[in-house]
Amino acid sequence: MGDLRYVRFQAVEPTPRGTWSGVFGLVNGLRRAGRLTAEQEEFCRVNHAWYNAAYTDPSTVDPTVYDREVNPGAAAWFKVEATHLVDRVDGYLAILDAHGVRWRRVESDDPGRVVYEDADQVVVVPR
Repeated sequence: MGDLRYVRFQAVEPTPRGTWSGVFGLVNGLRRAGRLTAEQEEFCRVNHAWYNAAYTDPSTVDPTVYDREVNPGAAAWFKVEATHLVDRVDGYLAILDAHGVRWRRVESDDPGRVVYEDADQVVVVPR
């Protein structure tokens, strides 16, 4: 992968399955639990729609990309140069902070075995 760099915003603690939920999964968990304020819900509605329009959902290209048996632990990472996507994550991180959900920013030149790639992101299986 050379000089390419990747970034991921994820939970500090792993799930019971041993994976680390990403920023969108963490916020969606708060949504499903009914914990977001009306303002936070509106932020999610608007920004989820923007992300859905701005970049490809890897599972629409390859339905097995997140299959636990085919690609155990598969996780999406932004390409650092996809600043139009990375810059908008701050609002999601603010929601996590407001609810005391611990997260961390992780960077890597080689986050794992690539099972999907496009101009903005990779999905990898950790080594």
